[in-house]
Amino acid sequence: MFIGEYSHNLDSKGRIIIPSKFRDELNNTFILTRGLDGCLAIYSLEQWDKMFEKINKLPTTKKNARQYIKMLTSRATECTLDNQGRIQIPSFLSKSVNIEKECAIIGVNDHIEIWDQKTWNSYYDEASANFEEVAEEISDLLIE
Repeated sequence: MFIGEYSHNLDSKGRIIIPSKFRDELNNTFILTRGLDGCLAIYSLEQWDKMFEKINKLPTTKKNARQYIKMLTSRATECTLDNQGRIQIPSFLSKSVNIEKECAIIGVNDHIEIWDQKTWNSYYDEASANFEEVAEEISDLLIE
């Protein structure tokens, strides 16, 4: 399970440090792809396989399903940590979510997200303002 928030900078070569608490759970190789809400998402190979099982059940006769699959997989890339615990973020991915330097790396239960710091701050402020209302709305989903 991934939890927590960390701040790191993208270096001039497009590399970013993955927090050590996350590295332990990811192992050495994992998948980096476009996430939802304007971020990048990192999935362990195990979690990516689970997600792929679900994706393969989507009806490819539906345009929205095809579009989702293509957006998720077309620019997905396999990453490996270097000796300093960094990964290289391809420029086509960092540009797609406006990541230039300052980043927020957050744990989101089954995956990790990398955000442009300003975008994350705006998202967090908006979500924080609605937190109790959202909790009340989804409380039914949390009951077993």
